[in-house]
Amino acid sequence: MSEIIEHVLPMGPNVTIQGKVFAGQAVGATGSELSFQTLVPGQDSGFLHTHKTHEELYIILKGEGQYQVDGEIFPVSEGTIIRVAPDGKRALKNTGSENLTMLCIQYKANAFTEADSPMTDGVILQEELKW
Repeated sequence: MSEIIEHVLPMGPNVTIQGKVFAGQAVGATGSELSFQTLVPGQDSGFLHTHKTHEELYIILKGEGQYQVDGEIFPVSEGTIIRVAPDGKRALKNTGSENLTMLCIQYKANAFTEADSPMTDGVILQEELKW
């Protein structure tokens, strides 16, 4: 986790994001993407953005800051979870004195149905654990 800040994500010509790394492909995820990002004190995510079809869950793992969605700004800290619809204009800023680290999970909006719920997905006991 302490090495996230060392990653640089290229976003296009002359645009990079310091401290962000995508991990979904690395773990073989097939229904979502996930990324980690660390912002140093005073740093923000660089720009407001939206998505075409993906909503996002932001989970603050460490630090404190402010989150902005559609002009509304509210405080966030360790344990805060934010869900943002695809068209929500979003950004994050570290307003604390330590690094702010978050996990972002991105997935197609409205794709998860009641049949996908962990309570109804037909969890099948394969075998008992034998530690």
